[in-house]
Order: sequence, then structure tokens, then C-alpha cells
Amino acid sequence: MLRVTEDIALEDWELREIFLRASGPGGQNVNKVETAVQLRFDAARSPSLPEAVKARLIRLAGRRATRDGEIVIEARRFRTQERNREDARERLAALIERAASPPKPRKKTRVPKAERRRRVEDKRRRSEIKSGRATPRVDKDG
Repeated sequence: MLRVTEDIALEDWELREIFLRASGPGGQNVNKVETAVQLRFDAARSPSLPEAVKARLIRLAGRRATRDGEIVIEARRFRTQERNREDARERLAALIERAASPPKPRKKTRVPKAERRRRVEDKRRRSEIKSGRATPRVDKDG
């Protein structure tokens, strides 16, 4: 069982691990031993997650989420399969934890009157400066 928060825990049967050969560190074993881990979690169909958390999780996962709502995390940082398994599970737990806390609602704010006045005054000043750079027009009358 993977405990994420007090309310959320994933059962082992919900997680699927596939082991593959990893590039990177590994010494003599790099081409022989399958130390990389691909962790798959079907977030869309998980009974352990509330609907709101599922939606936020799939959105937060970005490229790591498939069209079917499955989260795929690859871990290949370490030389041992066990460390990579732990790494993948920790990263999934962190992602779910982020999705579990709802975003703060945005508070509408107004631009203060003095700020609007200042902005208009600055625009007027800038306009005067620029119009002062123009070449003077010659009157034909005089």
C-alpha cells in the first residue's frame, strides 16, 4: 500500500511496474540488468481517489498522462532496481499530494483610482514629449 495523505492511500494492485534496461550509470551491468522502472497508475479508474483529485492529477501530470488517464512515471536515476522503484513511488505520491490540495481561489482586485490617474498622466506626458520631437509644420499663409 502506498500512503499519500491521511485520506488517500493506493492499493498495491492499482500500481503496475515494468522493468527495463536503463541508460546511464550501472557499470558492467548497464546492458544486462533491467534496473529502470516504469510505474503505471490508472488515475481515471482508481477507486482510491476522489473525482476532483483525479481531474487535477491528470491535468498536473501533463505529458506523463496518457489519453486514457493513466499516469506513467519512469525512474532510472539509480543503479539498483529497488532504489528506482522507491523513486518512482515517491514521485507519484508527490504528484498526487499536489493534486490533493485544491488551488487557492483567485481574489478579484481593483486598480486604485490614484494608480489609474498616474497612468493617464504618464501617457499624457509621454505624448507631449513625443509631439515635441516632431518637425515643425510651416504655414503657407505667413
